Amino acid sequence: MESLLATLPHMLVMTALVVASAFFSGSEAALFYLTREQQERLAAGSRGGRAAAALLADPPRVLTTILFWNLVTNMAYFALSSVVTLRLGTQLGTQASIAFGLGALLAIILFGEMLPKNVAVIWPQQVAGLVGLPLKMAARLVDPMLPMLKTVTNASLRLVAPSFEPEPYLELGDLERAIALGAKDRDLLEQERDILGRTVSLSEMRVEEIMRPRKRYWAFTPPVHVEDLEGEATPSGYVLITEPDSEEIAAALPLDRVAMTPIDALHLYAQPVAYVPWSAPAAAALDALQETGRRVAAVLNEMGETVGVVTLEDLFDHILNPESHEHEAIRQLGSIRALGEEAWEVSGFTTLRKVSRRLGVPFPDAQNVTVGGLLQEVLHRVPSASDAISWGGFYWEVVEAPQDGPTLIHVRPEPSGSTDQPASPEGAR
Repeated sequence: MESLLATLPHMLVMTALVVASAFFSGSEAALFYLTREQQERLAAGSRGGRAAAALLADPPRVLTTILFWNLVTNMAYFALSSVVTLRLGTQLGTQASIAFGLGALLAIILFGEMLPKNVAVIWPQQVAGLVGLPLKMAARLVDPMLPMLKTVTNASLRLVAPSFEPEPYLELGDLERAIALGAKDRDLLEQERDILGRTVSLSEMRVEEIMRPRKRYWAFTPPVHVEDLEGEATPSGYVLITEPDSEEIAAALPLDRVAMTPIDALHLYAQPVAYVPWSAPAAAALDALQETGRRVAAVLNEMGETVGVVTLEDLFDHILNPESHEHEAIRQLGSIRALGEEAWEVSGFTTLRKVSRRLGVPFPDAQNVTVGGLLQEVLHRVPSASDAISWGGFYWEVVEAPQDGPTLIHVRPEPSGSTDQPASPEGAR
């Protein structure tokens, strides 16, 4: 009895260490099991929830914190367990020491690892809200050691695996083989392969090639009322809301939610849009929409101006239904048609990059990304039929400029010996 009383302080400390181990184990499971929606609710909730959401903004930091303190806790626990085991072996015999050692091991496994992780996986949002503030303080204690820990990790990696390289991303051929092995129906196999190819092609095409230019969507300045829609569906499928003092797209409301929204305050229920540069891959736009939970992304040029929008439906149409009327219309609006050996017809929606690639000639820098935008930049007005400019070594002549359709421009090389004009009114007539 006296021997057990002598080890009581050690056992109390060991119990506290089991609780600490359970805290860090449960924290790890809860934080990294949260969905995006749960993270957003935490960020808008209690103080503990906001702390947990802030920690997840830097996953390596919070993971290092959890692993560090869990390691310290477990080392201290097993050190005390060894001391108590040796004392019991001396005073009560070998059987008592073995029984205590096994009990201590089972206790840390069951109550310090398995049980808290199971609870955290079942209720991740609730657990994350509870552990947010204590874990934030624990992370601050580890912060001064992070550079040293990172250095040790990198040095160990170079020593143990000097030729280690990250695994490459899956390529189209790898995915095709996986589909071929899993699909038994030939028609289904071809369909899946086509969809897969179009999915991968998003990483090879620019956002500008799939976006809706300004003339292909309607935008409304707040406040926005149902009457502003005039009973018609918008081309994009969204009520696009601009900034109050500019034409930059700031928010979007799906048309299917208009009926559930107060008719005189549509702008108050619109969701902010994501932002992507026009030169980014289309896959980056899809990633941005998925990461932010948005359904519309505004496409910006180098000046930070909105040159178009791309919706989640546009991207899915490209993958699942590339021949859809809407997708085909957008594609045709950005087309290039050869008129002869050295003459082409382009739409005002066609991007300068696409024209440059087709003609095999680099163009000077311009503020706008489309041919129509370039004409407006040079002319300082909306182009009309018979307008022409000399730019980039080519002669650009407007042949059609309808009110509701795309502007058509004929492009041909400037005569040899002519001087290339800059993008300015002097280069236009």
